[in-house]
Amino acid sequence: MTTPPDPLTPILKASSDTPFVVAQLGQSLDGRIATPTGESRWINRDAALDHLHRLRAAVDAVVVGIGTVIADDPRLNVRRIPLPANKDHPARIVIDPSGRLPHQAKLLTDDGATCITINAFDCTKAAPAACQQLHLARQKNGFCPRDIVTTLFKQGYKKLLIEGGAKTVSQFIDAGAVDRLHVLVAPMIIGSGQMGLELAPIDKIDQSLRPPSNVHVLADGDVLFDCDLAAARANFGMGLQTQ
Repeated sequence: MTTPPDPLTPILKASSDTPFVVAQLGQSLDGRIATPTGESRWINRDAALDHLHRLRAAVDAVVVGIGTVIADDPRLNVRRIPLPANKDHPARIVIDPSGRLPHQAKLLTDDGATCITINAFDCTKAAPAACQQLHLARQKNGFCPRDIVTTLFKQGYKKLLIEGGAKTVSQFIDAGAVDRLHVLVAPMIIGSGQMGLELAPIDKIDQSLRPPSNVHVLADGDVLFDCDLAAARANFGMGLQTQ
């Protein structure tokens, strides 16, 4: 049986001439990311968390929606593995159209990483002092993911990790803005609660994305699906969807 390639290889070898976006999602066997009460910690186990930190260390910036910050208060730094030599913590990007980022959020910890909020042009609230601000035009369903990717690329952030939450990951996939998707599946059946991906509805199975994938069974039983979404779009002739 052939050993699949290291899932970080496509990220590390990606060209710096164009943006490269990887998204990650941790879920149960039945596709749940939280119980009905919103509890989500410890669905995935240590090996999956180690992999998430490897992902963070491999990119220029980690992107989350403001809902994830308010619900989970993540630090978004690299803690579970050593940072590579001459590599800083990735920049932390919060998609925050209306300026709701709490001034005491843990991601604002001064560890040398750049923090950026992406606000709408009509947002009148100032970002916390530790943050830089970028402004984008607000559309019907929020910001266009591809506008976010392009704007960050122009700022020097060429490799992005879309870490959460599920709504943000789903929006980026729907917009055709994700090159690689890492789904970490825990052998756990929750049976109710929030689903992971929620994409635009389709009528026929042949409209589905069927990405070429490598499968990795992690040391403690979680399974990583490394899915090549860019190849899936090309193989099935699916151009970028408009937002």
